Amino acid sequence: MIALLIVDMINAFVNSDSPLCVRGARETVPKIRRLADECRTKGVPVFFITRGYREDGSDVEVSRWKYWSDHGRPATLNSRGKSSAEFYGQLKPRKGDYVVLKKKWSAFFRTELDLLLRKLDVDTVVITGTQTPNCIRATAFDADMNDFGTVLISDCISSSTEEVQQANIRDFRNVGFTVMDSEEFAGKIGRFINGRSAASAVKADVMKRTGVGREKKIKH
Repeated sequence: MIALLIVDMINAFVNSDSPLCVRGARETVPKIRRLADECRTKGVPVFFITRGYREDGSDVEVSRWKYWSDHGRPATLNSRGKSSAEFYGQLKPRKGDYVVLKKKWSAFFRTELDLLLRKLDVDTVVITGTQTPNCIRATAFDADMNDFGTVLISDCISSSTEEVQQANIRDFRNVGFTVMDSEEFAGKIGRFINGRSAASAVKADVMKRTGVGREKKIKH
């Protein structure tokens, strides 16, 4: 089973008037929305990963705290407006979608995401959202370290510059992650749903090599 992750597509990171806006995020919105619709029609679970800080900043990353504090304290819990934690535009959860609140870069770090994915028997995550060198990268590596297959949709993730975007995509490919654009993924979504995933193939090979699951023959 696969699941679609939509990471941090909130006003604070997508709205052009926000101090935390990622330059390339807005143009990915229509493609992510179409991909989410396609996944819903195929029964693929859709996860909206959002960021929301406490107003006092006690849960803001140390590396980001000064910039966050000096620029109006954006993305606070229950905030409204151009720098808020509200989902951007029409890219919002629908009935049946999942919403996961994260406090740090990775969607997996101290959240219920791993538990929910395993409850749904998901072994492969398809990652979209912003921004590529930070939250997308952290989420992708944590997915891999938690033994999920990892697919990144190249035209549904974004960075502040094209140079940064392409450098990270090269890194993802070099690591061994699957990287493709949304059109290619849509054409192959049936294979991802019905085919054998990389994660299941690895598990099967390990079991074969270790003999786990084999019935032991008893001599009489």
